[in-house]
Amino acid sequence: MIKKIYTLLIVSFCLLLSCTTPVNRRSAITSDGLSRCANNFPNELNARIIKDQLSRFYIIPQRIVWISSDSLFVQPEVLLKNNGTQPFFGKQNLCKIKNAGKDTSSIILDFGVETHGGIEIITSQSNNVSPEIRLRFGESVSEACGELHTGKSGYGGGKATNHHAMRDLNLTLPGYGAITVGNTGFRFVRIDLLGKNASLVLKSIRAVSVVRDLPYLGSFKSDDDKLNKIWETGAYTVHLCMQDYLLDGIKRDRMVWSGDMHPEMMTINSVFGFNEVVPKSLDFLKETTPLPKFINKIPSYSLWWILMQYDWYKYHGKLDYLKEQKDYLVKLLDTLSEYVTPEGNENLYKVGMRFIDWPTYRNSKTTHAGLQALMVMAFEKGAKLCDVLGEGEKSVTYHNLANKMRKEEIKDVDTKQAASLLSLSGMMDATDADSEIISKDGAKDFSAYMGYYMLLAQAEAGNYTGALNNIREFWGAMLDLGATTFWEEFNLEEAQNAAPIDSFIPEGKLDYHRSTGTSCYIGLRRSLCHGWASGPTAWLSEHVLGIQVLEPGCKKIKIEPHLGDLNWVEGTFPTPQGVIYVKHTKGENGRIKTEFKVPEGVEVDVK
Repeated sequence: MIKKIYTLLIVSFCLLLSCTTPVNRRSAITSDGLSRCANNFPNELNARIIKDQLSRFYIIPQRIVWISSDSLFVQPEVLLKNNGTQPFFGKQNLCKIKNAGKDTSSIILDFGVETHGGIEIITSQSNNVSPEIRLRFGESVSEACGELHTGKSGYGGGKATNHHAMRDLNLTLPGYGAITVGNTGFRFVRIDLLGKNASLVLKSIRAVSVVRDLPYLGSFKSDDDKLNKIWETGAYTVHLCMQDYLLDGIKRDRMVWSGDMHPEMMTINSVFGFNEVVPKSLDFLKETTPLPKFINKIPSYSLWWILMQYDWYKYHGKLDYLKEQKDYLVKLLDTLSEYVTPEGNENLYKVGMRFIDWPTYRNSKTTHAGLQALMVMAFEKGAKLCDVLGEGEKSVTYHNLANKMRKEEIKDVDTKQAASLLSLSGMMDATDADSEIISKDGAKDFSAYMGYYMLLAQAEAGNYTGALNNIREFWGAMLDLGATTFWEEFNLEEAQNAAPIDSFIPEGKLDYHRSTGTSCYIGLRRSLCHGWASGPTAWLSEHVLGIQVLEPGCKKIKIEPHLGDLNWVEGTFPTPQGVIYVKHTKGENGRIKTEFKVPEGVEVDVK
């Protein structure tokens, strides 16, 4: 009995410590006290305890966006302070809300930054009333005010949905006490007090941020503040998506999608280095997709799985993990080879969803070009993995098949998605692809997902200044509209007359989140935190900071900066051996001076 009481005291103390830890997305915060305490649980309980890699941090609201009536609120500013978490009897600063008759009192809070998790509400009512509220989470102010879609259509007709996460619900609060609710992505919260002549006394409201407690080992700084902010925003977007698995989005889509993971994985390589969420998610996809089925029921997503295995081994050099993939990898390559015609054309018809990205979903020419290019890359990199795994004959077979497929001449290429993938696979001249298609009209027709590969293709063509301008124009425009994470979909033309997402929409301005979008991006259903949109973070580290991996596990790297119109850039890059530091400064004659520090065990080739 004494041991159990002691254990409970320790756990309570650890919980108290975790409640007082401030949030800081740029540095590591130690908050594993509860994990250590869990080891002291009684043996019969230990067998049923499941631990994860997630931590909780708390965020105080930054501002009150709106209240419905000044006369029905007393001291709402209390909610913007660290007002403590323990209710008690006695004089204290509290926020009091009441309804007048049937009128509903409402408040919208802004936590200042997109986060993943929910909110904690602490009440301090002096009677036995249990107030009822309507609670709405929003990634924009419009979504926090949006009505819930209740029809059968999964796309929601442009309305907000509870499809993947509860974001609109009614809740009964304790009279004296705390309640925590929510497992979604949000920045704004709207609370409506329900009930005729109802009252509510609030001590505090805090966002509960549920994330992995990770240091940002990679970094990027330059003389362009917008590019710096874009790099950091991409890193933070993916950080939020690194939940128990690597999610596509934290509100919607809370799923593990193979193709969508590749840009996220490349950002993780540049910011966090090795993290178990990537192999765990890759294994999940494999284990839930027995061959000859295709991952996520999309053939291209099985191709992306092969490309991710290649890039993960390239950056981290974990041969033991790669060996665990051998049987599935080889059988997948064999399965895919059955969908190549004798002439070398992809034939992935009627075996799953033909998909490259949503903006080109109904463009059959782009879809064919993209699938052909992805098959070339998957067979080529799959052949290299076979060679590492001692499958010499398979390596030759799939190297030859990649070369055969590369010879197909694809005409009438008219989208940036198709041109980019054809360029990266060696099926289209990189300079022609960039000058004739990708660079046309700047960032017009860029895609939040495939934009990463458009930037890679521009680097292949040597157009680094053009790529930097596209990053500023496309991803920078999201920041200009109030984004703190990057969005599932974005259209520059639609956004021309849009108002920021952190306010009500003025007359004559476009409500971008509510009123735009196509396919599965329609209206408020659209995710405003989507890891696949983080591509500039990985690209800036690889092509501007100039750190490229030459041998598995970063045992040999090349430092080849491309500053474009920048005057200087410096940053860090994580490797299995430690963190690399690099600084490049452009002199008056245009020559670049490079300084670098690398950990022992990393060979450097400087260009």
